[in-house]
Amino acid sequence: MTKHPFNKDAAWQTLKNGIIQLAKTEVLSRFERVSAEIKQDGSLLTEADTQMQIKTQAFLEKHWPEFAFLGEESSLETQEYALNSVTGCWILDPVDGTSNFAIGVPVYSVSLGLIIQGKIVAGLVYDPSRDEMFAARVNQGAELNNTPLTASTPKTTLSQCSSIVDFKRLQPQLATSLATNAPYSSQRSFGSVALDWCWIAAGRGQVYLHGAQNIWDYSAGWLILEEAGGKSCTLEETCVLVPRVEKRSAIAATTPALFDEWMNFIRVAK
Repeated sequence: MTKHPFNKDAAWQTLKNGIIQLAKTEVLSRFERVSAEIKQDGSLLTEADTQMQIKTQAFLEKHWPEFAFLGEESSLETQEYALNSVTGCWILDPVDGTSNFAIGVPVYSVSLGLIIQGKIVAGLVYDPSRDEMFAARVNQGAELNNTPLTASTPKTTLSQCSSIVDFKRLQPQLATSLATNAPYSSQRSFGSVALDWCWIAAGRGQVYLHGAQNIWDYSAGWLILEEAGGKSCTLEETCVLVPRVEKRSAIAATTPALFDEWMNFIRVAK
């Protein structure tokens, strides 16, 4: 088992409680009372993003100063430097789903992962609107509001499944194949990558596809699905998680059997 403070339940609870309180104070309190500016990459930035990142970094440095810090709103140079830390690195998305948050859609989250020696060892995804804390520690399982979370669904075939698919970031051929010959029962796109991973783990959608997401989007959710017993890979059929600041595709499913059927369809469709 990888050595880190969160093998101990007391430290783990301190981390979860701290993130919940910060999210309620810095994010939820600003919901529907916020304006947004446009960043260079075209995405949105709100006061909640900046304040949640500042306050979370301070909280983490106070309790666990041995780890570096990478926030979505940090510079690329700072992000890459943090990822190269020999002791470990926090990875924070202060508001995952800022576009939803900025227009009053209550589907957004705070995502926090801890990476040590290239591996995610702990991850939290907190949904302030529903007061739901998804969390996982490597080799210790996943949980939802302190109750063990196991990826399961009564759906046994792809044709029965609800999918979570982000069409905007898919290659045209694959997107067209899915639009004209959908192998699943229904499709959704919610706008928070971190919650997408967690909802697949919880069986709220059973198959998932996204064309390009960053490490702060997926790191915590990836571990939560992995520890819950779900399965994932990239469109190139490699591990989604890499300790680099780069866009990654993601295919996932609640159960290994559904994952295999989903992958078989995608191999042909792309």
